Amino acid sequence: HVQLVESGGGSVQAGGSLRLSCLASGVDFRAADMAWYRKTPGNDCERVTFIREDGTTAYDGWVTRYHDSAKGRFTISRDNAKNTLYLQMNSLKTQDTGVYYCGLNGQNPPGAGTQVTVS
Repeated sequence: HVQLVESGGGSVQAGGSLRLSCLASGVDFRAADMAWYRKTPGNDCERVTFIREDGTTAYDGWVTRYHDSAKGRFTISRDNAKNTLYLQMNSLKTQDTGVYYCGLNGQNPPGAGTQVTVS
């Protein structure tokens, strides 16, 4: 079965940075478009960013896409040799506080997520 284990969350001050990682197993990671989602207080889970299966080839005109709130601050990447998805988050804001999950693009994320707290 699919296992996605997120890590790298923590507590930072506004303006700081964090790098999240997600280790995948039980899935053909190299063939999967992947995404980062987040659940912020009082809001539904939303997709923050997603990336094509090889991270470089555009299909239908895109390799990566970002939620407006993440554009220019967050960068999604992947290492298919390590079955790992990353999210580099810079210039963090208090509004970014929440639980971050990785998942297959367009599907409910299955893992426990990692908490990000920005104060």
